[in-house]
Amino acid sequence: MSTSPATPAPVAAAPGASWVQRAGLIAALVALAAIVLMPAAQGLPVAGQVMLGILAFAVIVWMTEAMDYAVSAVVIGALMIFLLAFAPAVGKTEGDMGTGGALNLALSGFSSSAVALVAAACFIAAAMTATGLDRRIALAVLSKVEARSNQIVIGAMVVGLLLSFIVPSATARAACLMPIMMGFVLAFRVDKRSRFAALLVLTAAQTTSVWNIGIKTAAAQNMVAIGFIEKQFGHDITWTDWFIAGAPFSAVLSVALYFIMTRMMRPEMDDIAGGKAAIRAQLDALGPMTTKEWKLLALVLGLLAFWSTEKVLHSLDTSSTTIAAIAIMLAPRIGVMSWKDSQKGFPWGTVVLFAVGISVGSALLKTNAASWLANLIVANLGLQNASAFAILMLLSLFLIVIHLGFASATALASTMIPIVISVLMAVQTPGINVIGMTMLLQFVVSIGFILPVNSPQAMIAYGTDTFTARDFVRTGFVLTLVAMVLLVIFSLTYWPMMGYMTLSAG
Repeated sequence: MSTSPATPAPVAAAPGASWVQRAGLIAALVALAAIVLMPAAQGLPVAGQVMLGILAFAVIVWMTEAMDYAVSAVVIGALMIFLLAFAPAVGKTEGDMGTGGALNLALSGFSSSAVALVAAACFIAAAMTATGLDRRIALAVLSKVEARSNQIVIGAMVVGLLLSFIVPSATARAACLMPIMMGFVLAFRVDKRSRFAALLVLTAAQTTSVWNIGIKTAAAQNMVAIGFIEKQFGHDITWTDWFIAGAPFSAVLSVALYFIMTRMMRPEMDDIAGGKAAIRAQLDALGPMTTKEWKLLALVLGLLAFWSTEKVLHSLDTSSTTIAAIAIMLAPRIGVMSWKDSQKGFPWGTVVLFAVGISVGSALLKTNAASWLANLIVANLGLQNASAFAILMLLSLFLIVIHLGFASATALASTMIPIVISVLMAVQTPGINVIGMTMLLQFVVSIGFILPVNSPQAMIAYGTDTFTARDFVRTGFVLTLVAMVLLVIFSLTYWPMMGYMTLSAG
């Protein structure tokens, strides 16, 4: 999902980053104070006004990276507790909410099943790293392709796709793929600043991001949307439903990615002498599969089977089956790793950030802050009677642009999806499918292809020093344009036909 137990050291901050962070923190505090202390707005409860101030604080802190994400989550939780405590509960004119009521709101995200799934995903990523199964799968796939540059690129994309099914962490997948890609560059005796090296690493990183869209369990930000949908509507989107809606989009975008990358980053050579032997040598060096690898492979394949047959062959939800798999994975004798092994670099900060992000979104909804803001957006943008297509396009463009300022799609989803839900509920478009449209707009949240700082997996790739930021921007910009064109095409054809945009179309 968004963090891995085996994430490489972060890339050094750019000059002036500390100044930006200090300015960001000051701006966040000023925005918080200004909104909380401004005169009461008509129709906005006091608690809602406080939450809008906290939302502004969170957005600025996350966009400027003024604090470590985990630290910011703790600070935001504390602000919710102590600022909401002195605000009346929604629907009441007298009596403050108190720290007890505010604490319930601040911790509401921790009770979400989506948080349990994210934590479980981190355990799976840790097991993959501990056993080396992810590396073995990658090398096994790549050993089957010819030693031609375009074939190796296709092999890397296939590996990215396969790992998206069984490693529910985009950063974990990137942390696995990047050392392998760099191992090829070294084994092939290719200059690490060559176009071939840049092509290989860039394509692997963008494939990881592209399949965050098509697979529900591939990224934490998807769980954010699922969590809000469950809380607001009491409805779950199954793994298969998500896959049917998003996988065709990811598949077409993957084909486009291949042609974009191989044309814009055309490698210096077509054939790589000794390339297949180099891959085979790395695979042979791993030795035969261990018992733990076989166990883990059986577990993740079984888990994938349960995910994909949810509500078809059984009624067990994704989170429950994943937690059960983790219990087996950690059980003495039959498991694949001990608790101590699972905690090596375990990203508890990510889990806290995820839970607090859901708490913020839930509080925005419960205090009517999201609905008040949504009514403002609908009225000013003329969305009240707009078509589902127009609403989807406008909100998609907004999410793609604002993503340029975020280094975490999870943070973006936490702040924007509650507002998106409220906007969709505020419009009067006949038959609009609020749940389906929320899912489609969550797909757009994962479209962060332009800047290396837009996702952790891109930053891991950038840390290999095989390409420049300019290479990432120019190829990512074209990929984003193609994604936007595909959004238009799918919004006019496949998605309406499947009933994701309006209920009357299904």
